[in-house]
Amino acid sequence: MSNLETRPVETECEHTAVPESGGRPVVEVLEAREVPLGGPRAMTVRRTIPQRQRSLIGAWCFADHYGPDDVSTSGGMDVPPHPHTGLQTVSWLFSGEIEHRDSGGNHAMVRPGEMNLMTGGHGIAHSEVSTPATTVLHGVQLWVALPDDARDEPRMFQHHVPPPVHVTGAVVRVFLGSLLGQTSPVRTFTPLLGAEVVLDPGAHLVVAVDEGFEHGVLADTDGVSLEGVAAARGAMGFIGPGLHSLTLANDSDAPARLVLLGGTPFEEDILMWWNFVGRSHEEIEQFRREWQEEGDRFGAVVGYQGRVARLPAPELPPVRIRPRQNPPPPTSPA
Repeated sequence: MSNLETRPVETECEHTAVPESGGRPVVEVLEAREVPLGGPRAMTVRRTIPQRQRSLIGAWCFADHYGPDDVSTSGGMDVPPHPHTGLQTVSWLFSGEIEHRDSGGNHAMVRPGEMNLMTGGHGIAHSEVSTPATTVLHGVQLWVALPDDARDEPRMFQHHVPPPVHVTGAVVRVFLGSLLGQTSPVRTFTPLLGAEVVLDPGAHLVVAVDEGFEHGVLADTDGVSLEGVAAARGAMGFIGPGLHSLTLANDSDAPARLVLLGGTPFEEDILMWWNFVGRSHEEIEQFRREWQEEGDRFGAVVGYQGRVARLPAPELPPVRIRPRQNPPPPTSPA
C-alpha cells in the first residue's frame, strides 16, 4: 500500500506511558491518526507509526490498520502503481481480497490468513486493487526498514500461509519470525516477529519472547491489553526490550484480535518520506526524480487497469528532511 498523503509528515499523536513496578519496561500506548487514502471516495486508515513519539518498533517503520469497511458500493481499494525503496512491505488481511501486481513481474492475491511480503530495496513499483467479489475490506499494511547492508537488495516477492497454532484461549498465526514453536520461512534482513493473535472472551495468554526485542501490540478490536495496560481499537501498545514473556489479554466478553510485532531496536538513522526510505535528503530527492522521470530503478507494473497509469510523487517540503529517531524506551524506577 502506498502512503498517499500529499504532504507526508511525522505527526504527534496522543500517547500515554504506564509504568510497571520493579524497573520493568513501561508500556506506552500510541494512539492512531486517521489518514485518507486519496480521492473523494477514499478509504480511511488508522496509522500508529510513524509518529514523533515513536518512529519504529524494531525495524517496523509503518503500520496502517483499516476496516472493516463495506466497499461494495464505494469502489474499494484502488492504489495505482507507486514506488518503494529501502523497505519491505507486509500485507495481512482479516477479510476481503486484494490483487497485487509489481514490477518484478509478480501477480498475486492477498487473502485472509496469507501473508505477502514484497522487498523494494533498490527500487520496485506495485499496484493494489480490491477484487470485485470483496464486500468487506479489513486488514493491516506494514512496512519494514531495510538495514544499510541490505537496502539495495533486488526486487523480491514472498508468500506464506502460516498454520494456526491453537493454545489455551487463543489461536495464533506466525507470519514472520518465531513464536510458540512456529517459525516463518520468510526472509527478512533484521530479526523480526509478526503474528496475528485471536483471544477468546476473557482469555489471558502468556507467550515467551526474545528479551532483546521491543514489541508492539496493534489492537484490531476493543478489549486488548498488553501487560495489563489497555489499548483501544486501532491503538498500539509498545514495550521495550528486557522481558522474557509478554501477557496478552482480552478483557471483553467477545473474541478479540491483535497483531503482535517485534524486533531488535533499529540503530540506524533513516529518512522516510512518502514511499521511500533513505539515508539523506539528497537521496530522497534522487528517488523522487527517478520516479517522476520513469527511470529504470522502479520498473513498470504490467496489467494494472485502474483510474490513472501511475501515482505522481508529491512535492518535496521546502526544508531538509530530517532523520527519524526513536527516544529510548522508558523504564520505571526499580
